[in-house]
Amino acid sequence: MGDLLLVRHGETEWSRSGRHTGRTDVPLTEHGRDEARWLVPLIRSHRIGAAFVSPLQRARETAELIGLHDVRVDVDLREWDYGGYEGATTVEIQRERPGWFLFTDGVAPGPPDRPGESPEQVGRRADRMLGKVDAALAQTEGAVVLVAHGHFLRVLTARRLGLPAANGALFQLATGTVCRLGTEHGRPVIAGWNVRPGS
Repeated sequence: MGDLLLVRHGETEWSRSGRHTGRTDVPLTEHGRDEARWLVPLIRSHRIGAAFVSPLQRARETAELIGLHDVRVDVDLREWDYGGYEGATTVEIQRERPGWFLFTDGVAPGPPDRPGESPEQVGRRADRMLGKVDAALAQTEGAVVLVAHGHFLRVLTARRLGLPAANGALFQLATGTVCRLGTEHGRPVIAGWNVRPGS
């Protein structure tokens, strides 16, 4: 079975300032576009069998800049719905909720278009996506690429490794990086994390 490559989109103004960016469709910065372009050699070093991308423009532009073709847009790859915390930083949230931690405490409810998700809800969405990944891996000899968002990909990694969604907290994920999930003796493992050219 091939590898699963996770690509976090390049930098945005909100990711640079630490603002929680779920459903808000912010574009890449010029530095974020550069981050994506720098990943081209890493992506080209793999035979790609299938690629999926979040519907949000920061992920779609990253997929385009790294040279992916025939990419399937999948809503299950969207970022965590931060509900009432959309656009807020962790420091701002902790002023109201001291000790707040996304991966265990979830978010405050938001308006109808972004009601918020619990860690378990994000985990279920990650499980659905992994089902699609496994189906694609069974049909191809190449790797499957997911271009998406930091918190969601961290939860997906935890679920791939058989861990609770909250354990996504263990996997810090920078913008404009590639991570590789593979197998060893038939079990899922992390084969590369936060990789950039030259790292």
